[in-house]
Amino acid sequence: MGMDEKKLPLKEIPAIITNPQNGQKYSRGKFLGKGGFARCYEMIDINTKQVFAGKIVPKTMLMKPHQRDKMTQEIDIHRSLSHPHVVRLDGYFEDSDNVYVLLELCARRSLMELHKRRKAVTEPEARYFTYQVFLYGCSE
Repeated sequence: MGMDEKKLPLKEIPAIITNPQNGQKYSRGKFLGKGGFARCYEMIDINTKQVFAGKIVPKTMLMKPHQRDKMTQEIDIHRSLSHPHVVRLDGYFEDSDNVYVLLELCARRSLMELHKRRKAVTEPEARYFTYQVFLYGCSE
């Protein structure tokens, strides 16, 4: 009897994570949160001490082709974005167990956190956030 993919045990994420393409090492820091597929940790570049938000997706969660495609599409879209009000993608890599997505670590709370905390934003808040995004886009 085969195991359901949701019941597959997740491997522990190592304290030191190495990018196999360039040998760059990151120290896994504090846990930041989790989503449907990923867990997010601080990841500290051991050489530069730069801190990232590391989105870590176990490959056991990407077994079906559409799941892998969705991950690839997310990276491609994020790579194409450049906006002061959108989290910056700093890079990504994978090893035998996980896909690692290095994102800008936001010092201030995100819109997602606000939504989770309050379940809704007011119309004036939505107008303000939309204006901030479009204002930058129109000024280029």
